[in-house]
Parts: sequence; structure tokens; C-alpha cells
Amino acid sequence: MNRQLRIPVIAGNWKMNMGKAQTAELIGALLPLIRAEGCRVILCPTFTSLSTAIELSAGSIIAVGAQNCHWEKTGAYTGEISANMLTELGVSHVIIGHSERRQYFGETDETVNRRINAALAAGLTPIVCVGELQKEREAGLTTQVCGRQIEKALSGLSSGEVGKLIVAYEPVWAIGTGLTATAEQANQAIREIRERIAELYSRALADTICILYGGSMNAANCIELLAQPEIDGGLIGGASLKAVDFAAIVAAAAI
Repeated sequence: MNRQLRIPVIAGNWKMNMGKAQTAELIGALLPLIRAEGCRVILCPTFTSLSTAIELSAGSIIAVGAQNCHWEKTGAYTGEISANMLTELGVSHVIIGHSERRQYFGETDETVNRRINAALAAGLTPIVCVGELQKEREAGLTTQVCGRQIEKALSGLSSGEVGKLIVAYEPVWAIGTGLTATAEQANQAIREIRERIAELYSRALADTICILYGGSMNAANCIELLAQPEIDGGLIGGASLKAVDFAAIVAAAAI
């Protein structure tokens, strides 16, 4: 991490786990363990647990994010939640374009861009996910795939808007599989994403953007991954559901 340019971020994506009671229990266990300075911490629980998370984390260093939002403010979109509704709850961040949303729910580069615009308009900080499939990595297409995804995600955004984003590199083949990119592979992919942002905007802007690694970072491998110069933190899945493990990752980022 380059701490002179970027503050580390550790975000927990709880996915479809933890009801209200479990959320209260996990946050209660986390609060005495997480006292890190110089590191931003974000928890992204399910929609039904957002209010509980916001209430219990109030006054702490923990911010609360959602896992998705729609691009419209209102309308006939059964089952969707608007960015303004999240802001009204007190949510500060939102994950957009996660590979599971792309894989299971038809998310595209274009809808990612629309959701980012809606989130920014509502005052939320988008955590924008990009990453390649295993077959794309094996074909040597990581740079092209991530470059295309980031270009389309940022389409039409001003430098000021891009400066408000967090990006997460999440190789799809390393999510929930137990596989993890090597520290060098992750660092190289994130360097290339940063280079693409520099090409689209400027080197100065690209150097301020936090880019996280989101492929099975855990308490055992976080120190090696976070030691890489381009990796600014993690978007944590399974390990974020375990208070001790998540706290260990936060501690490693805050060193």
C-alpha cells in the first residue's frame, strides 16, 4: 500500500448471510476488536440488517454499506432498492457490479455504470467491482477484461466523480473457491487497472484511487497481499463473517 497517497480500506461483504440477531452478535464481537487508526472499515450486510448495523456501529470507526442499488429513484422495479432509500437509512457505501450480481442477476457493464451514477447522485461511495473469469485469465485476457470493465463503468464520469470511488479487483475464479491470486498476480492486475484509469483521466487521479483485492483474502494471507504496493485493502467475503479473522485483516491493513 502507498500510504502517502491512499488510506487503506477493509470492507466486509456479508453476501446473503446474517439476519438481524446474527448481525447484532457479530458487530458486538467486532467493536472491541477493531480499534485501528489509519484504516477505513466498512461492513456490507444484507438489506434487512442494514438498520441494525447502522445503529450498533454508530460512533465507531465502522461505516455501513449495501450490496447493491438500483439506478432509478422510484418505479416499478419489484424487489429493488434505490440509492436514495439507502441514503435515507444512513448507509454511506454501496457495492456495485460484484461478479455474483453479474453472473446470477444479469448485471452488465452498462447497468454497472447506471448504478454508479445513481449512487453518486445520492451521496453514496460506490465500491466498483471488476475482474476476469478463469478462462479469461488462462487466455491471457486479464488486462483487456478489467480494462474494458473499468472503462465502461466510468463512462461519462467526471474526474471529481471518479475521485469518490473505491475499486475492487475480484478475480472471479478466486471468489468462494478457496483459490487466491498470488500476491504478485493481484498486485499486477491492480497496477494495470490503475494504469487504465490514468489513461482515461490522469496519473494524479489514478494514484489517489483505492483499489482493493477481493479474491478470498483472509487472516492467513492478508499480510502478504497487503504488503504489495498497489493493493490498498480488501473486499472480504467469508472471513468477514468471523470477528477474529476480520479484525486480524483490519489490523494488518492498519500496520
